[in-house]
Amino acid sequence: MQTYLEKAEILTEALPYIRKFNSKITLIKYGGSAMENEELKLCVMQDIALLKLVGLKPVIVHGGGKDISSMCERLNIKSEFKNGLRISSKEVVEVAELMLYKINKSLVQNLEYHGVKAIGISGKDGFLLECEQKDENLGFVGQIKNVNEKVLLDLLEKDFLPIIAPIGMDKNANTYNINADDVACEIAKALKAEKLVFLSDVEGLYENYEDKSSLISKINIQKARELTKNTQGGMLVKLKSCIEACESGVNKIHILDGRLKHSLLLEIFTDKGIGTVITKA
Repeated sequence: MQTYLEKAEILTEALPYIRKFNSKITLIKYGGSAMENEELKLCVMQDIALLKLVGLKPVIVHGGGKDISSMCERLNIKSEFKNGLRISSKEVVEVAELMLYKINKSLVQNLEYHGVKAIGISGKDGFLLECEQKDENLGFVGQIKNVNEKVLLDLLEKDFLPIIAPIGMDKNANTYNINADDVACEIAKALKAEKLVFLSDVEGLYENYEDKSSLISKINIQKARELTKNTQGGMLVKLKSCIEACESGVNKIHILDGRLKHSLLLEIFTDKGIGTVITKA
């Protein structure tokens, strides 16, 4: 009986958050270990299905960096990074699009299994993500110029859960590989999302990454800007994107440890929460 009472208390704790975020858009950037480990993948899909079924409007942007790197290696295609971004030749972009399509449809299949109407698209569909070249030294890496949010709003209105692969194109129909964190932030801004959640391979942001006791639970934009001075690589790209999204109207941005089972539910539906929250004020 005690076990059942504890479960009831958990549901009661979640009730005000379910009420608060009902019908609100939550953008989830899904990647890292949470995507590669099958057990964690199942937990994340269950969490997202639950969010959808209790009335939230989740939208997923997914990565696939390790799968892309692995396939490039198998095909003997050179793949390297600069400042946290993958240098993308035409061959690399072709591999990226292929692997992201495979991942995308796998996520659709998984969510459909859990009773959610999901639909997978890339930034090419409906010209969702209009791009231009970010830096000629990076090759076909895209900088987003415009988000056609009507594509996603129409899907949400029809009760679909959109799952987006970070591939876009320009007006000349050139294909671009886009950093998934940038895609998540730009779409969250365009949709005026209530929350933007990053599932990553770290517990959150640290004052000093070498000191795991320096985890920051809550931080504002000004403090986040100061952190960029001592942050490098992929986390620097992520942090800059978060700051820009917060400045553009996304209410809260969460960086969570995707290696922790049900971290998404713990952050959104419990009083204590986990990870780091970035807020404007």
